[in-house]
Order: sequence, then structure tokens, then C-alpha cells
Amino acid sequence: MFRSHTCGALRKTDAGKTVTLSGWVNSRRDHGGVIFLDLRDRYGLTQVTCNPKLAQAAWEVADKVRDEFVIKITGKVSPRPEDMVNPKLTTGEVEVFADDVEILNPSKTPPFTLSWMPDADGKAVDPSQEVNEDIRLKYRFLDLRRHRMLENLEFRAKVIKFLRDWMHGRGFLEVDTPLLTASSPEGARDFLVPSRLHPGKFYALPQAPQQYKQLLMVGGIDKYFQIAPCMRDEDARADRSPGEFYQLDIETSFLTQDEFFDLMEPLFIDLSKAFTKKKVPLVSSRLPRLTYAETMLKYGTDKPDLRFGMEIADITALVKGCGFSVFANAVKSGGVVRALCALGAAKLSRTEIEKMTDEVKKLGAKGLAYIICKPDGSYQSPIVKFLGEELTTKIVKEVSAKPGDVIFFGADTPKIVAAALGSTRLTLGKRLDLIDKNQLAFCWIVDFPMYEWSEQDKKIDFCHNPFSMPQGGMKALKEQKPLDILAYQYDIVCNGIELSSGAVRNNVPEIMYEAFKIAGYGPEVVDKKFGHMIAAFKYGAPPHCGFAPGIERMVMILREEQNIREITAFPKNGRAEDAMMNAPSEVEPKQLKELHLKIVGK
Repeated sequence: MFRSHTCGALRKTDAGKTVTLSGWVNSRRDHGGVIFLDLRDRYGLTQVTCNPKLAQAAWEVADKVRDEFVIKITGKVSPRPEDMVNPKLTTGEVEVFADDVEILNPSKTPPFTLSWMPDADGKAVDPSQEVNEDIRLKYRFLDLRRHRMLENLEFRAKVIKFLRDWMHGRGFLEVDTPLLTASSPEGARDFLVPSRLHPGKFYALPQAPQQYKQLLMVGGIDKYFQIAPCMRDEDARADRSPGEFYQLDIETSFLTQDEFFDLMEPLFIDLSKAFTKKKVPLVSSRLPRLTYAETMLKYGTDKPDLRFGMEIADITALVKGCGFSVFANAVKSGGVVRALCALGAAKLSRTEIEKMTDEVKKLGAKGLAYIICKPDGSYQSPIVKFLGEELTTKIVKEVSAKPGDVIFFGADTPKIVAAALGSTRLTLGKRLDLIDKNQLAFCWIVDFPMYEWSEQDKKIDFCHNPFSMPQGGMKALKEQKPLDILAYQYDIVCNGIELSSGAVRNNVPEIMYEAFKIAGYGPEVVDKKFGHMIAAFKYGAPPHCGFAPGIERMVMILREEQNIREITAFPKNGRAEDAMMNAPSEVEPKQLKELHLKIVGK
């Protein structure tokens, strides 16, 4: 028997018992001949005392062990002297006097420290947090021993169990969909898998089970879910893993958009209650619902962080024809002028304001004009002399600025102004400590445009999902201007992070053909790429809708981690490499020959 208890199980009530523990040596201390070993497994720490006067043989083995050795000990549980109790540990009232110590496997000196002890609040002090991430990922099998990583993976497992239980409890059927499928032209790049049996042909790893779950609706499975693996050949970000991730994939039949919201909102509220003590703000017992146009105007982004206010105001009409040429020319050329009032921002240094100006230039803006509202009621800004006292006072009143505030301005196309002021708003929220960190501010974003103008291709194209049902159906497609058509498409957002996109699906072949026609795709293209979907929909496809919140992003938010790699067991690095497994890697010529492939160079 390797263990009768885990290293986090023993309590004062176990005093007198003979126990067997196995684990890693977290630390070793020699106090005048008596050796103390902190033995660690994923459940906790137990102090093991090796006294040569009580068990000479055990002490001799303990004298040889070092950090991260895997050992097995047998001994008697004893209460610690009162002055030696460690209240930070769950096992802190006891120690085990070793009668026998066995080295199960020695260890080389690890490339970074893995030992941990709780701080004054009982939280693990994790010395390897400061270790270079590339080193941590190369030795991920060691990195996983860290207390924080173990806690994160355990937390993730509990969240997934909660999601599964919640979905099963509401009548959803869990269905697995294929991992080898056909390449799809929409979305990100596919990972392709060459077929040995069909030379020259390729499978694709699924970017999402989108088409399969819609076909399940045609098959009569009206409430489907899956903890679905998704593979996309895209670049890494702090909130997105390169290559692969998991999502709670959901699809339902015979529900309107609002009915779907009403069905799914309790999931996020219940999840928040189960795993955090944070408040979920509601509006009339529902999560807030904002239109795409509203959120782009007020927050400059379609994934707003609602944990603080500071809304953007449109002052285009107010400054039309004003004496400040930057504003006047922007309006004259069809652009907009918008303002952001930052409460208490007058305390920011000139350097901080200049840094924000540099940041918006990276987003295509020409700069970031501002007016500082001084405590004495005067205004400090190089643009006030061009605006004039009267117009400046009107602007200040329009945005409800007070002494000590700073008004920032954007003047350009709506898209550039939204990006510039949206980014500035988030920066100010952090620098001015305006974000309420005790909130989980969920919201729905609705009424996305069906189409947008592609500057690159100089044509109308789909704004997001081409399979969304246009609001107004065929009538809207026939009678409205394409850029005025809205889609039954929605996002669920939390704390400025998009958890999922979703939509009411276009389930009518005639409407689908017309929708693609507007974007420049003829019926022959639709039939070639999505013929199986069209064929299925001709056999009676029910109205259906769904979405797929990202597992990693939900866990990130609940655990307050800043990087998605901290809640993933074996993530890729920022270059989409698995440094531990040395992937991607070259393969043998024999394998390429079997697949009828030849490497032709970079």
C-alpha cells in the first residue's frame, strides 16, 4: 500500500493512528539532528518528523532525500505542541513521526522552485510565478505540481461538472460530433489532416461543431450540448489559446431569441453563485441587453466592460462648423466627433496622457485631443482657444464634466473614433481604479448588422456569421439596403471579454441563397460549399438558435487569471508551439510517402 491517507487529510482527531503517506518532498529541514520533511501531493502538505532516537533507519533515509524526491513514509500521527501549530495549513495541528521512509524515486534539481507554503491568509505563496513562461511550459510536467496550477485544474474540472449537471438537469442531450470533418471556408484557418486512403484529399479538424449541431436540430434533437474541442489555426492572445480550446456548445429548436436568453441566463447566474461571491448586476431580473449600435457609441466596443460607467457622448452636431478645424473637417467629411468624460483624470500626468495618445495612433486615430477641467473652474487645453469659451462651456455641460475631470475627444470615421475612445476608456478605468472588481458584469449584445462594407475587397460582405437569420427575413433582404439589415445575432459578454457569439440560424434555403447573393456568392457557390446543409434544410428544418461559451474564458474570469495558459493543462506558447512535446515537428519521409505528400520548402 502506497498510502492510507493523502497529504491533506490528517487532522487532530487522527492522533495515535499509524498511517502511510506518499508524495513529493516539498522541503527538507535539519534542526539539530531531527529532520523535518514537508510531504506534498495535490491535496495538501503534511509535516513528517524523522528523529534518529525513535527510528534510526528512517532518519538515515531521510538524510539522503532532497526536494522533489518521491517518497513513502509510515508513521504515527501526533498532535503538534501548541507553540508549533501552523494555523495556515489544514494539517497544521498534527505531524507524523516516521517509523519508515522509502525513496520511491529520486529527483534531479528542478529548473525552478516548486515548494510552497501558505501565507498569512492561507493562500499558497508560489515562488515560480516569476519564472520565465517558456521555461515553465518546457517543463510543464513540473509546473503542474505548483499549488496554483493544481487548484486551477481542479477548479476547471468542477466548473465543467457543474455545466454538465446543469445542462442534463434541464433536458439537454449530450452528443459528441466528429473530429475529422470537411474544410469550411468561413471563420479562421483550418487545421488540415491528409487522408491516407484518399490521396490528395484532406479532412479538417473542427473549428466548432457548428454545422453538425444544426444538423442535429434537423434530426429532431431539440436541446443539444457538448463540451466541444475546437481547433483553429490562429494567433495567440491572453484570452485565446492558439490551436485548440473547449467550448460549451449549445443548440436549441423552437425558441425565439428572447426565449433562448431566458433559458440560458440562469446558467451564468447559477455559475457565478456556485464559484464566486461576486455580484451579477441585473436589469428587471435579466442580464442587461444592449444593441450593437448602442454599445459601439457608448463604449466604443461590442464587448463592453460594464463594471464602471464613463460613457462616450456624440457631440458631432454641437461642433459642426466650429473654429477647431480638426473637428469641423471631420464632420464635413462625413465623420463624427465624440467625447469621453474621465472622472478625476486631472490627476494624471502629462506623460500618461501622451502615452494614451500614442496608443490610439496605433489604432488609426490621428491623436487624442483633451480639455482639463481645473478645480478653479477654468479649462486647460490647446484647443479651447479655437473652440471658444461659449462652445467649450456647452461641451462641458453636454458631457456633465466637473472640476478635476478630463474630457477626451475623437474626431474621425465612426469606426476609428469608437476604437480610439473605447481603448482610452478601458485604460482610464484601470488607471483611475474605477473598475468594481466585486462584479461579474454580464450582458447580451444584440442586433448586429447582417452586412458590412469590406474596404479590402471593395464590396458588401457578411459582418459576422453568414448563417444568421436576417431580421425581417426575405422581405428585409429584398426591400432594405444591405447595410441597414440587422441579423438575429448576439454575443454574451462578461467584464469586457466575449464569452460567445450566437444566432438564430437561417433555416430556409431560399432566404439563405438570397443572403449569400447580396454578399456576392451565387447559388453554385452555396451548393458547392454548403450543399449538405441546404439538402438537410429542404427536409423540414425547425427554427433553431444557439451559442457556445468558451470554457477557458469562463474559468479565467471566475478564477481571476489574466492568461488563458494558467487554466490549461498543456497549452501552446505564444508562437503556437508545444515546447514540452516539441510540436509541431518534422515527420519521417515514410509517413509523407504514405500520405502522398511532398515538402516543397518554405
